[in-house]
Amino acid sequence: MYTSTDGGMSAGRPLAVGDKKATHTTTSVAVNDNAPGIWRDIDKWLEQLAPFRENYEHHSTGETNADSHLKNILVHHQVIVPVTDRKLDLGPWQQVFLLRI
Repeated sequence: MYTSTDGGMSAGRPLAVGDKKATHTTTSVAVNDNAPGIWRDIDKWLEQLAPFRENYEHHSTGETNADSHLKNILVHHQVIVPVTDRKLDLGPWQQVFLLRI
């Protein structure tokens, strides 16, 4: 357990870390705000970087989700969030999201 002494929002209070993770390879966890349109923008961005295609080698296994595996590499399956006074210590607009990609 650590105590923040930098004058930040948790200064002088016990600080712990919470680990949030997705346990399926085509889901991810992210910390972001829930502003209008941001998730559509993120979805479009991920689709540009790792679009669905028929010809991924992974599809020879009978699965058709290779693009989801590639998107997972970009977004990750785990986030570490500080915990202060037994509550997630997020910014005023931040939330933890489970993403099915």
